[in-house]
Amino acid sequence: MTSAAAFRASLEDNAAAVDAWLETVLPEALGHAAPLYAAMRYSALGGGKRVRAYLVRATADLFDVPAEQALAVGAAIELLHAYSLIHDDLPAMDDAQTRRGKPACHIAFDQATAILAGDALQALAFEVLAGPLLQIEARTSRALTWGLARASGPLGMCGGQMIDLLADGLELDLAGIRELQAKKTGALIRFSCEAGCILGDAGDAHREALLAYGDRLGLAFQIADDLLDVRGDAAAVGKDVGNDAGKATFVGLLGIEGAEAELKSLHNEASTSLDRFAERATLLRMLFGFVIDRSY
Repeated sequence: MTSAAAFRASLEDNAAAVDAWLETVLPEALGHAAPLYAAMRYSALGGGKRVRAYLVRATADLFDVPAEQALAVGAAIELLHAYSLIHDDLPAMDDAQTRRGKPACHIAFDQATAILAGDALQALAFEVLAGPLLQIEARTSRALTWGLARASGPLGMCGGQMIDLLADGLELDLAGIRELQAKKTGALIRFSCEAGCILGDAGDAHREALLAYGDRLGLAFQIADDLLDVRGDAAAVGKDVGNDAGKATFVGLLGIEGAEAELKSLHNEASTSLDRFAERATLLRMLFGFVIDRSY
């Protein structure tokens, strides 16, 4: 059995490996474009738990995928996630002041540079998946690129963000909030599980089970985030808290106790979906526990 300490160590080791890999595609630059590179590095390096990259690694391990392939794909997803955080923090969106314990990108630089940095990180994510750095078959590269595009576009993250911006006038019920969060937060987490399946050429039954896990993890991640916004400490969380008051969230609709009950239900469902992998899915089980119990 993997201990809690061993799991934490593997999470930290993976995050360090992701940062080291990102350093290779985000070099410090001189010249007129230097501020853009600086903003990209500022937002993409040295922060976050790298949960999405860890999901790629843990699912790919189930199918004996080479570690360097899982690392590169996970890093690409983290690049896209970093872009989404930059844009999410902008005054036109959440108007957040801090991210990962430091000033948000548009505060540290300026709004125009932040927008460009987000755009460039998104482009770089697809460059990694489609380019020669990822030494995989062309059909696998196409599947990964297509999957990330769907997870991040109008059917996924961007579509969820649009619903979130309109939520005040929509009076969303629980089903509506589930749809919002499954797109805004869950789609990229779900794809992180799918990416491991694509790399490992997983069969339909295995893929279905891991996508079911990813769906529940995505919702659980957002509920845990909603709870942190209500009762978390900004210094510990590393970003603004209290910004979700009045927004369409699980906590706002269900209350704290209801949201915690929803977390428990999702945890049970996710655990059941992993039964076919037995002890090989231990890291995925522990990751779910980490996500719902985290205080930052």
